[in-house]
Amino acid sequence: MSRDHVQPAERPTTEGATGVSEGGAEAPYLELLARDASVEAYEQPVLLARAEGQPADRIAALERAKLVALRVRSELEGRRRREAELSALFETAHDLAGLRDLDAVLQAIVQRARSLLGTDIAYLSLNDPARGDTYMRVTEGSVSARFQQLRLGMGEGLGGLVAQTARPYVTDDYFQDGRFQHTLTIDAGVRDEGLVAILGVPLMLGPHVIGVLFAADRRARVFEREQIALLGSFAALAAAAIDTANLLTETRAALAGLEHANEIIRDRSAVIERASDVHDRLAELVLRGGGVHDVAAAVSQVLDGTVEFTEAGTAPAAPLEASRAEGHAVRHGGDWIAAVTAGGELLGALVLRGHPGLDPVDQRTLERAAMVTSLLLLARRSASEAEQRVRGELLDDLLDARDRDPRLLRERAARLHADLEATHVVLATRLDGPAADADEEAAARRRLWSAASHLAATRQGLAAARDGGTVLLLPLAAGDTATDVARRTARHLGTAVHQPVTVGASAPVTDLATHPDTVAAAYAEGRRCLDALHLLGRDGDGAAAEDFGFLGLLLAGERDIGGFVDRTIGPVVAYDERRGTELLRTLDAYFACGLSPARTKDALHVHVNTVAQRLERVGRLLGEDWQSPARALEIQLALRLHRLAAPVRH
Repeated sequence: MSRDHVQPAERPTTEGATGVSEGGAEAPYLELLARDASVEAYEQPVLLARAEGQPADRIAALERAKLVALRVRSELEGRRRREAELSALFETAHDLAGLRDLDAVLQAIVQRARSLLGTDIAYLSLNDPARGDTYMRVTEGSVSARFQQLRLGMGEGLGGLVAQTARPYVTDDYFQDGRFQHTLTIDAGVRDEGLVAILGVPLMLGPHVIGVLFAADRRARVFEREQIALLGSFAALAAAAIDTANLLTETRAALAGLEHANEIIRDRSAVIERASDVHDRLAELVLRGGGVHDVAAAVSQVLDGTVEFTEAGTAPAAPLEASRAEGHAVRHGGDWIAAVTAGGELLGALVLRGHPGLDPVDQRTLERAAMVTSLLLLARRSASEAEQRVRGELLDDLLDARDRDPRLLRERAARLHADLEATHVVLATRLDGPAADADEEAAARRRLWSAASHLAATRQGLAAARDGGTVLLLPLAAGDTATDVARRTARHLGTAVHQPVTVGASAPVTDLATHPDTVAAAYAEGRRCLDALHLLGRDGDGAAAEDFGFLGLLLAGERDIGGFVDRTIGPVVAYDERRGTELLRTLDAYFACGLSPARTKDALHVHVNTVAQRLERVGRLLGEDWQSPARALEIQLALRLHRLAAPVRH
């Protein structure tokens, strides 16, 4: 049963009201105070006295006693309320002293503020210096998601005004209060929450406002001065909690930084020791004449991985080029690739396999090993330059046919580990691409000669500089064709000198010691292939005489190949490219099948009507006389040239 209502059995008797047996007019009110009765219950003694017809002075005495009792009751309630407030503040301060979770402390502050002020909702917002506004951090009693996600610009709404002015603000009716800057977003959120009366006090850290603490009701209400002061006390505790949490965060960050610094110092000590070990090993290798594979083995032990030296043509092109350009090792999948270069020339690469987590120090170790490798290669190259010159002199003699004694030729070749009895291919090579000046062009030619000589030495062939490029005599391996050798050589030399290199190959030649003049004829054939590739726009590619047939003779001089093809079959080429059709393929098959649609449809595996429709389309594109003898010959030649000029897929 509520204490705010006096039951009939609890009513004071008339005898008590008159004070005959209760000791005066104060007695009934002392009883009410003892029972903590409601305010309404204090009217009962006066009403009973009047109903019983008590004297006027008695009723007046009861009225005076009632007023005194109500003041006492009010004072007691105030004391209890202040006791509860002090208790809540003490508990909050205790929570703050043992701060572990800032969100939990702020939530407790908001909950206690709402409970003590008896409001429908309480909430706390914090300023965001980066965005220049304030946002909701903690809410208690809120039911609107939009309200819980509100952001208030400085000066917007009641909270924005508190945050801007560092003063508490209170409104009995928010929507009727013109002191605040109303915005559609804020008003929509407040309306969703159904708030009417709002009190906001600033959270202060020194002179700075860091947020706002609110208490609000969904009905009109006047907040008393004591309530404003109480909310301000909670705001001070909340600000202290935030400051404490920030200090703890900074302390933890400082400790973490110190620990990280200690780790770095320990790591650096290990790094210095490891770097010294690497330096000693590499220096020892150089002094005792070790090779590139010895370097790779030593670095493998230091990096606890597998390091291999690879030629430039066998390493992945994109990461190898990136490493050459940047001067650093580059990650490629789970591997690391460090280019081995000297004077702008790409000599190869060191590849660290299966070690994706390489730290900067180990990366530098791999790069230093690549530098040592380049020095070893240069030293080896210097030692082999004499041999290369001898190889070049032998090939020059074969090209000029100055020494026709087969025995002497074989002996000279044997000393160079070359076998003139084997089947060979003569390759004419030329650099493509513009040069900035004569010095750059000369440097590029030297790089081409160096790369070609190195290739010849590793393949047991010969190389010589001639006609602004190089000429190579390479043995033809079983299963290889002259075209294969030409294309492979173009790729290898182009990668090595970092510039397109075009290669023309002769047909295979044999018995060079007995018939050395064969080399000169083969070289001339390779030069014609070079000219044909240039006219066809295939610079940087490789091809052999067998790829061109009689067209090689036609292409040896200056010819407008592109213009001829465009004039002859250009409309058909454009139609295929635009529509994705196969008119060119049909034309090829039609001429190859002796102008027979029936045999053409068998070759193409299509219906004869399809062949007829395609040929009809060709007629509309090229003209009705396209099958006349003169035009048919031109069309067949243009088809052959177009096919040869197309990019070759390697």
